[in-house]
Order: sequence, then C-alpha cells, then structure tokens
Amino acid sequence: MKHQKVAITVSTLLLGLSLSACSMTAPQKAVAPGATVAAQPALTPEAQAALGQAEADITQAKAAYALWTTAEAAIKRAQEAAKAGDSATVIGEARIASEQAKLGLAQKSYPTTEK
Repeated sequence: MKHQKVAITVSTLLLGLSLSACSMTAPQKAVAPGATVAAQPALTPEAQAALGQAEADITQAKAAYALWTTAEAAIKRAQEAAKAGDSATVIGEARIASEQAKLGLAQKSYPTTEK
C-alpha cells in the first residue's frame, strides 16, 4: 500500500513536470519576410523550476480532490506572470500555489469534524 502511494505520487509529479514543460513552449508563428519579431522575455531558471514544481503540486492536489481555491488562483497568477516574463512574480506566486496545494493535501489527513 505504501509503495502504491509513492508510485502514484511520483507518477503525478512526473506528469505535472512534463505538462509544465509543454505549457512553456509556444507554437511558432509564421513571420513575413523582412518583419521583425519581438523577443518574449525569458524566465530565470529559478522561476521556471518554481513554476514547474507548483504545477506538479497543483496536479497532485487536484487528483486527490484537495485543491484549495487559493492555490488555483495563485497558479493562474504565476502562469500569467510567466507569459509576461516577470520572474519575480512567478517565483512568489508559484511558492504560494505550492504551499497552498501542500496544505490542502495535508488537510485530508486531519480528523473529521462529523459526529
């Protein structure tokens, strides 16, 4: 049973990381000859790692039906900041999303208040 939980956790983490990698690559658009393309601001490696971890944590919490709305809102803000190339905001919001997702998962182990 314990090995099964570990396997599920690892699988969820890998799925989340692979999905976050896919979401980071934008499709190439056709550019007319002679036209210039504005470079999209790049995220720092730390911001990319924080966003990937947060997306994996969100995926895990969602799969366990433990996702808090605060985590969902924070990951959306982090993803929007990533599109804008704002590494500092990505890091801050991704950390909030990860923390809230982990707290949601931890809450599932709390005793019930039902009598």
